Amino acid sequence: MMAITERVFSGVQPTGNLHLGNYLGAIVNFVKLQETHNCIYCVVDMHAITVPVTVWGGPDELRRNTREVTAAYIASGIDPNKQIIFNQSQVPGHAELAWIFNCVARLGWLNRMTQFKEKAGKDRENQSVGLYDYPVLMAADILLYHATHVPVGEDQKQHLELCRDIAQKFNNDFAASITANGHNDGYFTLPEPVISGSATRVMSLRDGTKKMSKSDASDNSRINLTDDADTIAQKIRRAKTDPEPLPSEEEGLKPRPEADNLVGIYAALADKPKAEVLREFGGAQFSGFKSALAELAVSRLAPIAAEMKRLAGDQAYLDSVLADGAMRAGAIASETIDAVKDIVGMVRKR
Repeated sequence: MMAITERVFSGVQPTGNLHLGNYLGAIVNFVKLQETHNCIYCVVDMHAITVPVTVWGGPDELRRNTREVTAAYIASGIDPNKQIIFNQSQVPGHAELAWIFNCVARLGWLNRMTQFKEKAGKDRENQSVGLYDYPVLMAADILLYHATHVPVGEDQKQHLELCRDIAQKFNNDFAASITANGHNDGYFTLPEPVISGSATRVMSLRDGTKKMSKSDASDNSRINLTDDADTIAQKIRRAKTDPEPLPSEEEGLKPRPEADNLVGIYAALADKPKAEVLREFGGAQFSGFKSALAELAVSRLAPIAAEMKRLAGDQAYLDSVLADGAMRAGAIASETIDAVKDIVGMVRKR
């Protein structure tokens, strides 16, 4: 069996308007994980096109958004020289392994995926096969690199469980071939989820019961990573709250979704637990807390916005980062695809 290195894989869809939810729910953890793991961070452009073209914007928008996510990774502190940053479509192994996994996964497993049901709504018959099959491609993304850890939000945990099921079934289905090739405990390692931080699920600034989203009609519902300092502060001042002071204990946040959301955002930006934030601000009115939150958010996010703007003006550099990352990712992916073909029994060029 190959020596397993602790490796993180994750990705962000290039669908435009990266916001605070993307940053706190994903990218900030990506930055931390690079200190302890080998990391592969993907711009998942193949996932982006599973929804109608009116959503992802067409070819020019896809290219622009792919570069924007790349810029956000770098501006947030991910080092492309030490970690791998690339866009999914540049490595053919993602699609190739996804097809093999399509023949391993079972229809009943995909029928249980709640995210497809939520996205498709009542119009399931008119959705793309890609949207339905999205979790299988996600499994291929992860297992192609033998990732041991995957940072996921609560809404992606079910997909990671499916990934583990696919890995286990592949190992079971091809046990004889794997043993014959010297792999006695299965070819794929089952990846573990990494869920951390005080605000892994960031909610709308206008409605604390809804997830922060780029598709919300109100731009005031989210803080975009490209917002300048004045815009960030203004959106926080306008964020929906309730008339009561902040509680001193976390229990007091449960019936107050907007308060819980803002405290969670502060905690994540300050890298503190919610309890510590409430010890500092418990009993205070929202006006004072919002001022402190706005100051903190501007100090953390405005430099990222400025650096993203600078990087956006250097398209050649961003493309070179993606090309270099794709070459490095492709070298790992090719080994996996060759091994999988041998295990399955496919004749390949040598």
